[in-house]
Amino acid sequence: MKDLRKYSIKQYMRAGFSFLKKIGAQCIGYIFYDHQYLKGKEFSSYKYTNGWRWVMENFFIQKIIGYQRHIPFPVSFRSQFMNWENFIFDIDDLENFQKGGCYFQAASDAYIRIGKGTFIAANVGIITANHDVQDLKKHMPGKDVNIGQNCWIGMNSTILPGVTLGDGTVVGAGSVVTKSFPNGHCVVAGNPAKIIKEILYDKTAYM
Repeated sequence: MKDLRKYSIKQYMRAGFSFLKKIGAQCIGYIFYDHQYLKGKEFSSYKYTNGWRWVMENFFIQKIIGYQRHIPFPVSFRSQFMNWENFIFDIDDLENFQKGGCYFQAASDAYIRIGKGTFIAANVGIITANHDVQDLKKHMPGKDVNIGQNCWIGMNSTILPGVTLGDGTVVGAGSVVTKSFPNGHCVVAGNPAKIIKEILYDKTAYM
């Protein structure tokens, strides 16, 4: 009975500490970030969940020191984001911007669209505009990159301008995707990436 009481006290202490961390993270989050981005599945009203942890991990460098301060949602200081206004994504997928080594380059005239449920690993580059080979100080006109729902972009992959990936596309680690695979439900890999496997899928996952 004595051990059970000790266990219960520890549980209460942990719950209380978690609650205090969550309250602190909420205060910081609502002060420094746009509230609309703090409502996804990772932001519980009752627990110190991943979303609040991202707030605490990133707010000092992002909002106090000022690295990428203009972005209204938590992002990793280990990645780079160009023209966040041209990102279209679901707030439930904010985790994709917490990875290290990623480069999200949305040109001023192009968009990066990321479908709901898509997972992006570390060190991924998504690029909408290449340099002009005649004058490397300039960029070519931007081309949208569209990634469907429930895709998986493997580590160290690069997706080049104008690419469209259909729902359920898996990009193998280290691949360079130079062309579109709009039908999706396949594994693409290599440089340049090509289809190496078709994927059977459950249609209800997209309803």
